[in-house]
Amino acid sequence: MPSAAERTRTLVQGTASAVLVVPGLPADRPESMIPLERIVGTDGDLFLLFPADSPAVRAATHAEADELTAVLEITDVAPVAVRERIRGRARIAGWLTAARELPAPAGRVRLRLEVGEAFLDDLWGAGRVEPDDFAAAEADPLIAHEAELLQHLAASHADQVAWLCALAADASGCRRAPTGAVPLALDRFGLRVRFTGAEGTFDARFEFPEPVRGHQELHRAMHALFDAAEEAAAGRQDR
Repeated sequence: MPSAAERTRTLVQGTASAVLVVPGLPADRPESMIPLERIVGTDGDLFLLFPADSPAVRAATHAEADELTAVLEITDVAPVAVRERIRGRARIAGWLTAARELPAPAGRVRLRLEVGEAFLDDLWGAGRVEPDDFAAAEADPLIAHEAELLQHLAASHADQVAWLCALAADASGCRRAPTGAVPLALDRFGLRVRFTGAEGTFDARFEFPEPVRGHQELHRAMHALFDAAEEAAAGRQDR
């Protein structure tokens, strides 16, 4: 499974929504506290791009080093229609300063958030992430295409996704064919599906034989998974 640090890096560098919270700043313009861009530096610091008139920019510009504390709050929402769409939340707290060494487009300013601590609560569980682990981790290689891939699976391969329930032999909800199956999350290690059946809603995780690194490997891994699921579903119908 991906480590908590890797999952946190994936949320930071992916498409999950984020907002910067600075104690003491007014919240009358929440949109001005949403970073336009998020980059993780080689040392693990976060570089956040804001409009030049953002309250965060004014506060960071006038603050002394290590004086201004801030928290980046990240919310990860599933890109497909499913109940309980929030897949995870992360909070990254640290010290906010102006990042003058990094160029920014006209009318924009980059701020540096030096990571002091991080906390993650997602589909895998909840816990703290140490700054050194965060700095050393890498985002999942599929993150840039995960939303598109999940939407494609949901729209064009719904029947095959439902077959996967036959592989979840230890899930009581899969003793019968599910009434609904939605691909919920995808990473280099496998696919998570949310099933709906007679006994309610539940998630099941389907691992790839080995981690995938790109589209071709993912294509082969998904075909192998669907072939095994179709065979298992057919065997169940024969019994």
